[in-house]
Amino acid sequence: GSMFGIFFNDKDVYDYETSAASDQEAFKVYFKSMLEQGIYIAPSQFETLFMSGAHSDEDIEKTEAAARNAFKAVAQFKNK
Repeated sequence: GSMFGIFFNDKDVYDYETSAASDQEAFKVYFKSMLEQGIYIAPSQFETLFMSGAHSDEDIEKTEAAARNAFKAVAQFKNK
């Protein structure tokens, strides 16, 4: 499907309880990093993200690079 979400959790997320058990502070780091790089996503891990066919290859490449940076920021946050 075209809907997805991002959760920082070592278990499968399939309902409210498992999503609420995810690391919300890590999501904040991810969200802030994406925003600082010009990628606007929903500000809560409890909101859905959607795929779109309206974006160019350049948009997708920029988003992929931003996500790699954001995941690195989360890893640094988790290793503190």
